[in-house]
Amino acid sequence: MASVSAADAGQTFEIISSLRYDPSLPQVILRNADSYPNPRDSPYYLLAYHRDRLIAAARHFGWEHALKWLQQDLTSFERFLDGSIPDRSKPWRLRVVVDSNGKGSVDVNPTAAFDPLNLLTPSLHASRPPNLWRVYVDSQPILPSGFTTHKTTARDDYTAARLRAGITSPAETAEILVVNPRGEIMEGSITTPYFRRRGPILGPSGQDSTEPAWITPPLSSGGNAGTSRRYALSQRFCVEGIIPQTDLVDGEECWLSNGVRGFMLGVVVLSRQPGEQN
Repeated sequence: MASVSAADAGQTFEIISSLRYDPSLPQVILRNADSYPNPRDSPYYLLAYHRDRLIAAARHFGWEHALKWLQQDLTSFERFLDGSIPDRSKPWRLRVVVDSNGKGSVDVNPTAAFDPLNLLTPSLHASRPPNLWRVYVDSQPILPSGFTTHKTTARDDYTAARLRAGITSPAETAEILVVNPRGEIMEGSITTPYFRRRGPILGPSGQDSTEPAWITPPLSSGGNAGTSRRYALSQRFCVEGIIPQTDLVDGEECWLSNGVRGFMLGVVVLSRQPGEQN
C-alpha cells in the first residue's frame, strides 16, 4: 500500500529549495556554456530556476503572502541570499525556506569543492566523475501529491525511503529511487535520475526517435520539478519518458543531478537487499 505523507494530514510545513553558492561558477559558465540561464554572472547555481520553483510551490499551495515576497525582482532575491554567505571565497550549500506568511530564511552549510564543470550538463563537458554513486530502488511505493511535485519540509516519505536503503548520512554517495503505485520511477530522494534508453522515444525535435537517449521521468509520474532537471531538459541533454521499475538493469549506469552537486554518475544496484552493507 502506498504511504500517505504527513503533510496530507495537515502537518505544518514550509516550501524549500537547496542550491549551491560557488565563486568559480561565473567563469565556468563564461568559458563553457553559451545557453546557461540568466543571470550568467551569478555565483548561485541556477538562481532563477530556484526562485521559479519556489514561486510555483507557493502558487500551488495558495500562499499569497509568500507569492508576493517571492515575486520580487531577481536582483533583490540574490541580495537576500548574499546576506547569508559567511565567506564569499568558498562554496556553500544553501537551503532557502519560505513559510506561508512570506517569511524567508536561509540555512547555510559548508559543501565540498569539486570540478565546477560538473555543474554543467554532461553533454557540455567530457569529464567523467571519478566516483560512482550507488543507486538503489525503494521497496515501497509513494503516493504522488503536491508534496512530491514541490519540495517542502514535509519529507518523511523520502527520509523513510533512505533509511530502508541503509543511507544514514547525506555525505554518502548513495541514492534511493522512489516509485509510484504504478511501478514507475518518480525521482531520487535528493536527485533527478536519467537513464539511457533506446526508442521509440519522443525526441527534443518532437519526432519519434529510435536512437539511444537519456530519459528522465515525466512529472506525470509524480516526481519533483527540480531545477537541474529543468536545466537538463533545456540543454536537450535528456527527454522525458516513463521509466518502469521493472526496466532497470542491475549494474547499468545512470546520471543523477540536483541543485547543489550538479551532475553525478551512478550505477544501479538491484542485487542488494535494503539495509545490507556493501
